[in-house]
Amino acid sequence: MKTAIIVGASGLIGNQLVQNLIDSNEYSKVLVLVRNELPIQSNKLVQLKVNFNELSNTELPFIPTDAFCCLGTTIRTAGSQEAFKMVDYEYCVSFAQLVKVKGTTNFYIVSALGANAQSAVFYNKVKGEVENKIASIGFESYYIFRPSLLLGNRKEFRIGEKIMQFIFAPLSKIMVGSFKKYAAIESKTVALAMLKSSLQNKRGRFTIENSQIFAIAKS
Repeated sequence: MKTAIIVGASGLIGNQLVQNLIDSNEYSKVLVLVRNELPIQSNKLVQLKVNFNELSNTELPFIPTDAFCCLGTTIRTAGSQEAFKMVDYEYCVSFAQLVKVKGTTNFYIVSALGANAQSAVFYNKVKGEVENKIASIGFESYYIFRPSLLLGNRKEFRIGEKIMQFIFAPLSKIMVGSFKKYAAIESKTVALAMLKSSLQNKRGRFTIENSQIFAIAKS
């Protein structure tokens, strides 16, 4: 049986993914690292409160086979580029290093459309940098998911995203072919694609673009 560990479990994708993992017959245990416990009850679920600034000191109650990183914020929410990078780069890398040392072999991360370490756009640059850094850690299986604009009900209100959702959600329904790469996507679709990918038991590095996420979730 597979076991899982996840960070970012309170977010749009992470919250849905936790439930998917709990519901899956392939996973016997699901460990979530959180600042505050989630209002989810399950015999499979283990919640561990952690200090994300000291992740390397965290003792895990079991060795997870699969690690899922759904951490993510925005510069506006974080308050500065430095604070944004702390969450979207430093915390993600620290988590990957922690689970690799503990013996986890498979890693799955939510990145973003346009991620590129050479990008002139700060957000895309950081996303590309974290993808590359985690690749260097050496997991047997490494999946990168690059969704476009996420649809779903966040706990925090993001006016920019609400405006973009209002504009792009209707358009996304008619996007086909190469334009599917830019279509807005439901967070539950990304979470389902992550679960299904984890059950494929493939080895190597895989970059899953937005259109592929749709396809995997429907398969």
